[in-house]
Amino acid sequence: MDGMSMAGEVSINDDLLWRDASLAEPLSRSWNMPRWWLLPESALHDGTNTVWVRVVGVEPLSPGLGSVRLGGAAEIAQEHAQSEWRQRTVFVFSVGLSCAVGCLFAVVWCLRRSERAFGWYALMSMAWAVYLLTVLAVSPWPFGDTLAMSRLNIAAFVLYTVCFCLFTWRFGAQALLRLERVLWAVAVASCAAVLLAPRPWVGAVFVVVLVGFVLVFFANCLQFQWHAWRPRPEGRQTPHMLLALCWMVFVVVGAHDLVVILAQWHARETWSAIAGPVTTVCMGLVLGGRLVTGMQRIERFNLELEAHVATARADLAQALEREHVQALGNAKLQERMQIAHDLHDGLGGSLVRSMALVEQTQQHMPQTRVLSLLKVLKVLRDDLRQVIDYGSSSAAVVPETPVRWAAPLRHRATQILDAMGVESAWHIAPQWQTPPSTLQCLGLTRVVEEALSNVIKHSGARRLRVELSQPSADVLCVRIEDDGVGFDVQAVQGAGLSVGMRSMAARAERIDGSLSVESRPGATVVSVTLGLAR
Repeated sequence: MDGMSMAGEVSINDDLLWRDASLAEPLSRSWNMPRWWLLPESALHDGTNTVWVRVVGVEPLSPGLGSVRLGGAAEIAQEHAQSEWRQRTVFVFSVGLSCAVGCLFAVVWCLRRSERAFGWYALMSMAWAVYLLTVLAVSPWPFGDTLAMSRLNIAAFVLYTVCFCLFTWRFGAQALLRLERVLWAVAVASCAAVLLAPRPWVGAVFVVVLVGFVLVFFANCLQFQWHAWRPRPEGRQTPHMLLALCWMVFVVVGAHDLVVILAQWHARETWSAIAGPVTTVCMGLVLGGRLVTGMQRIERFNLELEAHVATARADLAQALEREHVQALGNAKLQERMQIAHDLHDGLGGSLVRSMALVEQTQQHMPQTRVLSLLKVLKVLRDDLRQVIDYGSSSAAVVPETPVRWAAPLRHRATQILDAMGVESAWHIAPQWQTPPSTLQCLGLTRVVEEALSNVIKHSGARRLRVELSQPSADVLCVRIEDDGVGFDVQAVQGAGLSVGMRSMAARAERIDGSLSVESRPGATVVSVTLGLAR
């Protein structure tokens, strides 16, 4: 027996052979459950024997009996196995496959919301799984009666059809906004009618809604054939043609099964049980191919983007290098101009005074005077070497260590400081954490020279401390402290007379640094803080 709608019992002559679990609401659902029995020899009589089948169902759902066959045990067992496979096993497999594919493409849609076709396909698969579960259910649980389960069955098919149409239109890039609104309106009205229809009208409402959405299903499949196969200037798209082939399979299978169901109930003769899993696999391949194509397109775009970024990075590096060279050249030019002023105002004046002293001396100069003059000339020589080392070199490089950077400064300054009786202490970091640029080294040297010059000229200090440190990898600090007479920093800055302080501040700003001067009687601190690029 292919099944009975919805429940029943079987007797041979007057003996009960089998009975459903429940013959009262909630009824057992045996309408898609093939069964077979061996007739007991003890229940058979000589002559005529009668098999009685009692069917219990809901009147609006047209209760009835499927195909009944009698035969030998081996023959009937084989037919039952075929019916079991087509009416139960394939449906179970289809439910699992639909849920798996639906979850997969739901995840894809969640990760890429722009791929709406994947979202509608996931929802379509879930609706189809719900529909099949109502077919496979052997009881109306969690509902209280059979009619409620049947309402869910029809509503699930309506939702499946709507999602099927929307998926088709999204996949085919069809803009049918008005038709979508009409479809949603009809679907909502149909679901409301199915769920709320009075018991006497349920049968008619179910048939109208079911047949109507089957026709919608067929119409959507047929219109997509025209959309996929019609000639276009840009050519037909392969994914659309593959989807059209899948939908043509649906049309053929659906037409066959509709005729079978409307003509008579032969559940084992329908094709949808077999075509469903096959079509789901094909659809998974079509959507997977589209996903792979999209990923390949993204990968090509990423490669092109990387190539363009690499080109832009190289161009930017060249531009920055040119800008750095230009800035370094400008800094050197400014330094040379400053050197010219220094030579004129410092070395030039000292030389002129020394020359005038020698020229105006009418008599032989005492040895002490000559030695004093030679000492002055040595100082001028050292100053001139400093100018040559730091100002005229066009191939200036960053010293390997802070110690090497400070060595020339320390050598020149300590000669004068020692002669003046000033005790100096130099605390220099042994290594660069992050080396400064060439421009920063040059500017920092000038700032420290000016600060030491101010100490020698104005401070009257007895102790001097020079410290270079890097509190972090991107910060460099130089601190010069003396115990001289000090001065009023704000008064000097306000009067506008401190050329040296303005020069140091300007130099520090040009090399991305800041200058800080603090002074009071007995302590003057000049600090320079540079920001380094890692």
